[in-house]
Amino acid sequence: MKNTIKLNQKNLAEIANQIPCPTYNRSLLKTGIVHVGIGGFHRAHEAFYTDQLLQDQSVTEWGICGVALLDYDTKIYNTLKAQDGLYTLIIKELDGTHTKRVIGAITEFLFAPENPNKVIEKMASPDVKIISLTITEGGYNYNEATKAFDFENPLIQHDLEHPNTPKTIFGYLTQALKLRQERGLKGLTIQSCDNIQGNGHMAKRMLESYVAKAAPELLAWIETNVSFPNAMVDRITPATSALDIETLKTTSNIDDAWPVVCEPFKQWVIEDHFIAGRPAWETVGAQFVDDVVPYEKMKLSLLNAGHSVLGILGALYGYSTIDEAASNADISSFLRIYMGNEVTPTLGHLEGINLKNYKFSLIQRFGNTYIKDQIDRICSQSSAKIPIFILPTVYAQLEQKGAIDHAAFIIAAFAIYSLGQNEFGTQLIVKDAMETELNEKAIIARNTPEAFLEIESIFGTLKNNKTFVDTYISAYQNIVKNGIEKAVKDINSNVLNEI
Repeated sequence: MKNTIKLNQKNLAEIANQIPCPTYNRSLLKTGIVHVGIGGFHRAHEAFYTDQLLQDQSVTEWGICGVALLDYDTKIYNTLKAQDGLYTLIIKELDGTHTKRVIGAITEFLFAPENPNKVIEKMASPDVKIISLTITEGGYNYNEATKAFDFENPLIQHDLEHPNTPKTIFGYLTQALKLRQERGLKGLTIQSCDNIQGNGHMAKRMLESYVAKAAPELLAWIETNVSFPNAMVDRITPATSALDIETLKTTSNIDDAWPVVCEPFKQWVIEDHFIAGRPAWETVGAQFVDDVVPYEKMKLSLLNAGHSVLGILGALYGYSTIDEAASNADISSFLRIYMGNEVTPTLGHLEGINLKNYKFSLIQRFGNTYIKDQIDRICSQSSAKIPIFILPTVYAQLEQKGAIDHAAFIIAAFAIYSLGQNEFGTQLIVKDAMETELNEKAIIARNTPEAFLEIESIFGTLKNNKTFVDTYISAYQNIVKNGIEKAVKDINSNVLNEI
C-alpha cells in the first residue's frame, strides 16, 4: 500500500487529487451555525448540505461550529481537532460502489466539558444565527409518563444549582440566550434535527420549561426573539467500522481517523421559520414547507419505527446487521404488514408523496447489503425510541379501533429482548439508559408478561388499555411457547395484505 495522506487542512490540496474536496476557502467563513452533537448523522446530513451550499464561494456566513457536549464525546472532538474539522463522507451506493468526498463545513469545534464558558460565548456570538441539535431522542429530557420536563434528572439539578458550568443543552442555551438579551443582541433559531415528531415544538417546550425555573425573566424574550422550526430529517448513517477506515486508506490513500458512512438517500423537510435568517439549503436539495408535521409523522412511523422493528426482531433471530434482518422473508413480511395495516391508516393524505412507493423504497434501503447498519446501534436507547416511533401508531389505532397486532408483538419482543439474551442463548448488547429497569421488569414478565408495561416513563397508561394488554400478552406467550421464528410466521399468516 502507498503511503497514506493524513486528512487535515495542510494536505487538502494533495487529497483533492484523490477525491472531491472543498473548493471554497474555509478560512474566510464566518460561523453562522453552532451545532450540538457532531456525530455521524449530523456530518452526513446538515453538514453535508451546508458543504454543498458553500461550494458557491459567495456564501461565507454559514460555517459550522461543532460542539461536543458530553464527556464521552472526547474521541470525536479530538479527531476533528486533529483533522481541522475535515472528514470523508463515504456514500455506499446500492450497486456497491462508493462515492467519496471531503466535507469542510465544520470550521470550528469545541469540547463543552473542557470549557463551558467558551461554548456559551460562541452561542451568544452576534454572527451565530442558528443553533442546531442532534442530541438524540433522550436528550430532550421528556418524561413520557408525566408528559413534562424531567426535573428529577441529576444533570438538570446540577445546571439549576451551577448555571455557569452547565452539563445539559438546556443549561447552555439558557446562559447563551441570557447573554444575548443582556447585550442587546438579536435572537436566533434553535433547530432540532432529531427524530421526534414536532421536534421544534418539543425543543421549545422543554427549553421554556427549564427556563421557567432557571431564569423566568428570560421567557418573554425567548418568545419574541427565538424561533423553533420543526424539521424532518432522513439519511441512514451506520456506525463507522475499522474496515471502512482501512478501505478508505487502500482505495484512496487517505488516512481519516473517523470517516462517515451513509446511504445515497437523503431528505430534509423544514418549516421556513428562521427568525434571524438561514442558509439557502433549498438550492442543494432541502425542502422548505409551511407545515412539516405530516412528513415527519410519515418518516418517524415508517422509517424509524421500521428500523426498530428490524432491530428488535433481528436481534432475537441472532442477526447482527439490519440488512440481514431485512433479507429474511418472514421479518420483511412482518414489516410490510405493520406498515401497511397499522401505520398507513394513521397517516392521512400527504401532499406530493406516493406512500406506496415510499414504503417500497424503505424496504430497498433497509436491505442495502453495503450499509451493514449494526443491530445493536439501532436497538440502542429503545426505551426513548419506542414512545416516539411506535406508540403513537398504537394510540391512533386503538382510538379508531384499528389493528395493533404487529405493534403489540414488537413490544412483546422488546420485553424479551430486554432480558439481554435471545432464545438461542446468545448474549445481546443492550445499550440503554434504562437498561437496569428494563431488565428487572423483563425478568418479572417471564411469569407476568404485563409487568413490563408498568414502566410508565415508556408506556404511560397503556397498561390500563385492556385491548392492548390482551393483544400484547398473547404475542408474548406465542413467542415464549413457539420461539421467535414460528411466532412471526404465525402472526403473518393471519393477515392477507401487506403494503
